[in-house]
Amino acid sequence: MERILATYLIETPYAVEQAAAVLAGEQSSGTFVSVPGETDELKTRFAARVEEIELLEKVTRPSMPGEVIDNKVYNRAKVTVSWSIENFGYNIPTLISTLQGNLYELRQFTGLKLDDFELPPSFAHHFKGPKFGMSGTKSLANVGSERPMIGTIIKPSVGLTPEYTADLVRTLAEAGIDFIKDDELLASSANSPFSVRVEKIMRVINEFADKTGKKIMYAFNITGDLETMKSQYETVVQAGGTCAMLSINSVGWTGVKQVCDWGELSIHGHRNGWGMLNRHPLLGINFPAYNKIWRLAGVDQMHVNGIKNKFWESDDAVVRSIQSCQTPFLNNESVIPVVSSGQWGGQAFETYRRTQTTDLLYMAGGGIMAHPSGPAGGVRALHQAWDAAVKGVTLEVAAKQYKEFGESVVKFGGID
Repeated sequence: MERILATYLIETPYAVEQAAAVLAGEQSSGTFVSVPGETDELKTRFAARVEEIELLEKVTRPSMPGEVIDNKVYNRAKVTVSWSIENFGYNIPTLISTLQGNLYELRQFTGLKLDDFELPPSFAHHFKGPKFGMSGTKSLANVGSERPMIGTIIKPSVGLTPEYTADLVRTLAEAGIDFIKDDELLASSANSPFSVRVEKIMRVINEFADKTGKKIMYAFNITGDLETMKSQYETVVQAGGTCAMLSINSVGWTGVKQVCDWGELSIHGHRNGWGMLNRHPLLGINFPAYNKIWRLAGVDQMHVNGIKNKFWESDDAVVRSIQSCQTPFLNNESVIPVVSSGQWGGQAFETYRRTQTTDLLYMAGGGIMAHPSGPAGGVRALHQAWDAAVKGVTLEVAAKQYKEFGESVVKFGGID
């Protein structure tokens, strides 16, 4: 039978082989005592198997609470475990429960993190993946392969009226923006009712498209219960919109898949709450595994933070996340990495150097909105930065060559 493989980073005071066997048993046929009917034949067919163990370093202090054993070192390792597909078929919530279930409770571990997993080819017949993905999303935004999509966020999340927001969208569109999104904290509020916001903004976007042939992509935040999401999704479609945003950790896999299955909008997956799932180095889930879960649901765009971001995530982790979005998975369309978090044009050079790709959605909030020449200058500065980065021009030369980018270097880069 086909098998699913998952790789974990673990820490344990026990022998690694013993702890790995406990993990495999807990997440398949095992219990703390043998039970009637638990034959060797059943175990062979349905039990998880430890496929590979790569020993890592030893430490003298546990990373998390767990089994206390005096005078013990704590062993770290990378462990690969497999399950027969018979255990859960093509039921993804059950798969998630298997990969990320009770194993986090096991006292044998003082560290445990799902790093990645691989699915057999048959999953491609059951999950079509992103409807638009990377290429389709860039096409909807009228952006070619020569540069990334340039985007921004409407902030603050409370206080702005739909009319003010629409005026800002007009300014950004005229400056050359490709993508704008609601803040994740804004859904439908007293100051900005959802239907009114959509109507005002899409009127501006549609008029600009009629005049120029370029249709700005706006990600309206439809996060809510299923009935709310369905109603708001239809509102966006009827207004001529091309994108909806979901706070995917809040909505959950089943709800996100339902929205993706409606199939008329590119789905922008915002991962707010990511730090709760990932920030501890030996607890939770790493992005390659997390990304695959949401690609199975059909998300088209995935947040990955950015180089020198304002949060805690390292540049190496960000680069790995970008590469994960662009790595083939079940032969489905790649998702577009959403590079954000404290970004301005200055990080474009290192981002391109380390990834060698323009298949990105590169977003700046303050980097655009707080530009010395206003939002229009901020948009132009990002275009200039990426143009220079792709051509191999250095940041210092680009700052002298381009007025708006030079202004942003002075303000955000601390360089006279």
